[in-house]
Amino acid sequence: MAGLGLIGGSIALALRARGWYVTGDDLDPTRIERALAMRAIDSSGIDAEAEITFVATPVLATADRVKRALAESTGLVTDVGSVKSGVAAAIDDARFIGGHPMAGSELEGFDGAEASMFEGAVWVLTPSATTADNTFSRVAAVVAELGAEVIALPAERHDQLVAVISHVPHLAAATLMGLASDRAEEHASLLRLAAGGFRDMTRIASGHPAIWLDICTENRPAILSALDGLISGLESMRDVVDRDDRDALFDRLQHAREARANLPSRVNQPSELAEVRIPIPDRPGAAAEVFTLAAELGVNIASFEVVHSVEGNRGVAVVLVDVATAERYRGGLMARGYRPAVQRLG
Repeated sequence: MAGLGLIGGSIALALRARGWYVTGDDLDPTRIERALAMRAIDSSGIDAEAEITFVATPVLATADRVKRALAESTGLVTDVGSVKSGVAAAIDDARFIGGHPMAGSELEGFDGAEASMFEGAVWVLTPSATTADNTFSRVAAVVAELGAEVIALPAERHDQLVAVISHVPHLAAATLMGLASDRAEEHASLLRLAAGGFRDMTRIASGHPAIWLDICTENRPAILSALDGLISGLESMRDVVDRDDRDALFDRLQHAREARANLPSRVNQPSELAEVRIPIPDRPGAAAEVFTLAAELGVNIASFEVVHSVEGNRGVAVVLVDVATAERYRGGLMARGYRPAVQRLG
């Protein structure tokens, strides 16, 4: 474990809780001491023979730390940064795959770490053209072991999406909180009136501000694009309210309500699952392709593994998906030249 802050500490605790032997390193020696005392790690330092090394450093330092981990160990390496394009462009190694667990806490540093942090969370993996199938499938398996739902996306696509669903919401919450604070200077009772809706919308503004400086630097183009979209949407909404166009306002609010209600949820019941077996060529990136396609089609993957045949150069990706989306997934695979077999479970 390279980095023992909130996410790195949580990964260490989660792995230890599942019987893994964990070593850890951090620039702050007090964090190492704390992690040892809390039994989050078994020993300090980076193990040269570690099966997998997680790099949990600030995003601007990630690429260099990944390179060091690859040079100092023989196992697989992944990172946890919320911006992926930079590290993807900097690293060209079959043993590396980018990652981003979409989980966190309002607490800071190792003291906020929890072994259960990733249970039910989405963990994005961003395989490149050089990522080996074994790297992808093994890291995906470890992430799933921690209780997370794995989604695969190209690094650039990840950055575009996360700007919309994570980065800009944080900036918007900070802006709204600043507006309320400024108005509170004029109306002393305003913040005392803040109820559930306002508190829910601005909760993420309580996150540690330091990490957002690097994020906004590293993901600037995608964040600016998403901010432009938000500003345009707010200007349009302002116009609707200004014109007192009740029909247009109702349509927008109803559309938002329906979109919110249709946010996907995890698949839990075996009776709701279908097994998709996909013969794939034994080449770098093939397994990641079928996984990435699922994300593009909005298909939730509940389980994934790659089984290689003893003879020949082909393997089989065994994927469990929501039965309601199995045919959509099958059609997408066939359109790309794969020959999947689908069987409903239960």
